[in-house]
Amino acid sequence: MTKLSTWLQRISATWLMVGTLLIMIAFMVFVLPGQSAAASQISDGAGSPDLSFFYSPAELTRMASDYGVQGRQAYIKARWSFDLVFPLVYASFLTIGISWFLNRLEDLPAAVRLANLVPILGGIFDLLENTGASLTMALYPSQPPIWLILASAATPVKWVLVAASFILYFVLGAALLIKQLQTRRG
Repeated sequence: MTKLSTWLQRISATWLMVGTLLIMIAFMVFVLPGQSAAASQISDGAGSPDLSFFYSPAELTRMASDYGVQGRQAYIKARWSFDLVFPLVYASFLTIGISWFLNRLEDLPAAVRLANLVPILGGIFDLLENTGASLTMALYPSQPPIWLILASAATPVKWVLVAASFILYFVLGAALLIKQLQTRRG
């Protein structure tokens, strides 16, 4: 883990940080609104595993039922197109940004230097959630417990890791800003 973290810090040049930031902004402006509207239409008020913090296997089964055949097909298509790319976009943005900040902050504990791995874990749990929920939708009405449990367990872990990643991004950014202001005054 330390080698991966160090490598990520080494490759996190300013141009890469700015590039991932611009891709993230473009995704949020041009892609997310359309996907959000499509998800609302697909779910037709049934809820979405991706937007819930927690749901039980029974609630996921109810969602699969409420979506209907076309809704389940659309859900699966969205998970393996848009929602395959989005975790890569936000995990790259957060990983490179956190790594870039870590490069510029000295005297941090070794554990803090591993913070750039948190967004990668968030992206992995997002993909696990997508896998479990997609298989639940694809196999409906059959409900193998493994996919229901995988999806319902991965979702809250994903949200905690993604939220922690954004908090780390902004806290490290603020720490760097404070450091630079102190250096200019010094």
